[in-house]
Amino acid sequence: MKPVDLKIALFSGNYNMVRDGANQALNRLVEYLLRQGARVRIYSPTVPEPAFPPTGDLVSIPSVPLPGRGEFRFPLSLTAEIRRDLAEFGPDILHISSPDFVSHRAVTWARKRGIPVLASVHTRFETYPRYYGMGFTEPLVEAILRRLYRRCDALVAPSQSMVQVLREQRMNADVSIWSRGVDRTIFGPDKRDLPWRRELGFAPDDVVIAFLGRLVMEKGLDKFSETIALLRARRVPHKVLVIGEGPARGWFREQLGEEACFIGFRAGAALGQALASADLLFNPSITETFGNVTLEAMASALPVVAAGATGSTSLVENGVSGTLVPPDSKVVEGYADAIARYIAEPGLRAAHGAAGELRSRDFSWDAINQAVADVYLRLVEANRV
Repeated sequence: MKPVDLKIALFSGNYNMVRDGANQALNRLVEYLLRQGARVRIYSPTVPEPAFPPTGDLVSIPSVPLPGRGEFRFPLSLTAEIRRDLAEFGPDILHISSPDFVSHRAVTWARKRGIPVLASVHTRFETYPRYYGMGFTEPLVEAILRRLYRRCDALVAPSQSMVQVLREQRMNADVSIWSRGVDRTIFGPDKRDLPWRRELGFAPDDVVIAFLGRLVMEKGLDKFSETIALLRARRVPHKVLVIGEGPARGWFREQLGEEACFIGFRAGAALGQALASADLLFNPSITETFGNVTLEAMASALPVVAAGATGSTSLVENGVSGTLVPPDSKVVEGYADAIARYIAEPGLRAAHGAAGELRSRDFSWDAINQAVADVYLRLVEANRV
């Protein structure tokens, strides 16, 4: 690996308030950069009781709770104090990881000083309004994102499919991949725990469909619950295991009924145990740029039924390690057909799960994070010419 003798200012809208794939990826990146000799300073809103301790030197940005989503905070301004802190730190490069107001101001600050800027894209923000009855604003959100990302020197995104989307949206000409890794000490088929399954009320021959993620509407909870309702109408035998917490938990519980098993948030070994103890993962989200949960399920040797959209399409090989369903008007029927086939054919489940586990071995965190470091080095060197 190349040494990274740089000073990096990282702006995040939510560095460690919530434990999700994006935040964990950013913290892993910082840990890797520090090991390689870089100096990193993170600027983010903070809360008294974050989901996990931050990695690196964290400076708090003034913020307010996001209306209706109190677990998140909205950064307010790039204050004079933060500007002084930035100037004293003297970054070689600035990295923004959320397209909020403060990130816009940070890019302006860097541009005035001739400091290169990298933006990492972690989710498809332009698709969020459709889950809250505001789909008509999607073109406006996309235009705002385009204005920000075009002012950056380069973008990184977690998957080739997302890179292609960003290019088609004309966000930036320089877009490369910052993928995601999987911790094989946590996720693997050997973590399957039959006694634990029995404690939850699952029989050995039950086929358990897992949902893993934050319980928010943009994760496709509506499509998940509609698909389960269709499976029940078709009298396809199955069980449902929901792993995760979030503000839509009550709604999701009401839709799935008492038959579904909700076990709440899990992390570390407990998450690896829960995931490996299911039989397939159903991930209907179309907002993710990568799909950490998909990779974790593959490492656990579970076949994956997912939306044929950004994220999962770069991980799941359709008909080999899972089934990708086009997100069209008949998507629920497509999901139900795919899941019913896995339930009826245990040999197919095993074969696709084994193929996914083999594919997951390609994702090493250090190699993945060095790809971001290489972009930093390239942009800084180009800026010096």
